[in-house]
Amino acid sequence: MSEERKTWMGTLATAKPAALEAAVDTLGALPGFSWLRRPEVGGVMVPGRMGGTGAAFNLGEITVTRCALKLESGEVGHAYVQGRDKAHAERAALCDALMQTGRADDVRRLVLTPLAAARAEARKARAARAAATKVEFFTMVRGEDA
Repeated sequence: MSEERKTWMGTLATAKPAALEAAVDTLGALPGFSWLRRPEVGGVMVPGRMGGTGAAFNLGEITVTRCALKLESGEVGHAYVQGRDKAHAERAALCDALMQTGRADDVRRLVLTPLAAARAEARKARAARAAATKVEFFTMVRGEDA
């Protein structure tokens, strides 16, 4: 899988479902498709590492929904999204398939770019909230000047 595809699939999977729905609605008429795998809910084990570098351990399970579809023109789209939202998975798979067609520029402009911008803004806001709680510690030296 190309790095570009990994990026757009990550953007689709982590998008807020309502934002993805609104963005997909801007695409207008969507092509027909058939299911290769209808949306289904399951669980996956999430690995963790202490400090990001330690030995891997099983952190716990999360719920995911996955699906695969094939456009009438033959392109195949896949999606894995966190949670139980089958419509979110369907929209993500549809966008994945459309990114492999001549409508890729429209999907990038109308769906992926706005979703990526919203994600970046949310991260920026979260970082600002975290920065507001930062405490600066300092040490005063007692006795002689160092």
